[in-house]
Amino acid sequence: MLEILHLANHVSYEEGLRLQKSYVDAILAGTGGETILLLEHDPVYTIGRLRDQSSLRDATSLPHPVFETNRGGQATYHGPGQLVGYPILDLNPRGRDLHEHLRKLEEALIRACSAFGVVAARREGLTGVWVENRKLASIGVGVRKWISMHGFAINITRESLPPFIAITPCGLDGVSMTSLESEAGREISMKEVAALVEKELRALL
Repeated sequence: MLEILHLANHVSYEEGLRLQKSYVDAILAGTGGETILLLEHDPVYTIGRLRDQSSLRDATSLPHPVFETNRGGQATYHGPGQLVGYPILDLNPRGRDLHEHLRKLEEALIRACSAFGVVAARREGLTGVWVENRKLASIGVGVRKWISMHGFAINITRESLPPFIAITPCGLDGVSMTSLESEAGREISMKEVAALVEKELRALL
């Protein structure tokens, strides 16, 4: 059975990685089941282990720490006001299909956004969730023996946006980041979004 855990307090990126590893290890050992963690991180910039890290621009002048991690993709920001989801799923019985996994994560977020009157969508050739040409959610995953980790980050409050200005988000020049509050034109609580995202993830996964 799929368990979805909402972590109430802000979580450091290092702690988030430790938690993910513990759930991956448990699935591989046969002592634990599939779990999705929903949380907010302390402010941090992350980037995959890539030779080209130019999307960080000047890493020495960034306002928050930088963490190199084992997901795919270029630089992004995590912090308060952003809902992060880490699905720890066994993709072996799910067809070992990373593309399908990514599309389901996108679809869950798109459906959740519609509850706020926000028409979100995919853009051809670009992973993530968009409102027109504005990026609302970033997605980057990793797998270990076909157990998934990492996942998605969707900007909920306007507070989540300013730190993106210091980097080239996801390595895409000229991309404007947006938030659910900005698109809906009203304040939105993290708890409200988390409940809807959980509902849609359960329906799709």
